[in-house]
Amino acid sequence: MHNFIPPHRFFPYLTWTDIDTMSDKENVVIIQPVGAIEQHGPHLPIIVDAAIGMGVLGKALAKLPPHIPAYALPSLYYGKSNEHWHFPGTITLSTETLSATLMEVADSIYRAGFRKLVLMNSHGGQPQVMQMVARDLHIKYADFTVFPLFTWRVPNITKELLTTQEAQEGMHAGDAETSIIMSLLPEQVRIERAVAEYPPSPGKLLSWERNLPVSWATRDISKSGVIGDPTTASKEKGDRILESVSDGWVQVIEEIYAYQPFTT
Repeated sequence: MHNFIPPHRFFPYLTWTDIDTMSDKENVVIIQPVGAIEQHGPHLPIIVDAAIGMGVLGKALAKLPPHIPAYALPSLYYGKSNEHWHFPGTITLSTETLSATLMEVADSIYRAGFRKLVLMNSHGGQPQVMQMVARDLHIKYADFTVFPLFTWRVPNITKELLTTQEAQEGMHAGDAETSIIMSLLPEQVRIERAVAEYPPSPGKLLSWERNLPVSWATRDISKSGVIGDPTTASKEKGDRILESVSDGWVQVIEEIYAYQPFTT
């Protein structure tokens, strides 16, 4: 049931008495992986985002020093993926359903006495949902610190392994995601089906996902469902990416454990 997560770091394997008597609960780091079940081109399975989150987190928790208390909740596999719903197999929650689910999970975590919760999001279509939920939870519970973090934004070397174009324009099912899935779930990659596809530029100032974004659905900018170049992916590259991103997560979890809220 724990998947990639080390068993001793898997929250559901604890008993209620383990949780009731846990010491220093206000500094224990509880991590909620949030993924998606959505199309990732003709070459990758639809579990990509959820698998990356669990794979990276499992690797990080295995490396984490034993004295730092941190536990993974079961992955929330479904996310807000309606930009991909024109491609068969994508399953999406609404913004309202995803937000309500995260709020209610967090209510239970708070009620159990924990005061640090990480929303570890691996899907590029929902960071804003994580941020709004985190803020609302902190407003609701002033002593509850919620960290809305994106899996790929910890310190890591991924962009150093990509071409300039891929680093700048690759957004979905490209080199990085394909490589890391070749490391995590090699039997599920159909690399012979991989195709490269980049969208046209929306303008000199406008962008698809950067500073001045345009709203879009995947079918507007990609026929294959790929936004990037997976043809250059490799398991060796994926192994390096997995090691680097998980190392970054070790650093972040350590910092969250040490973090103390400001008081006024």
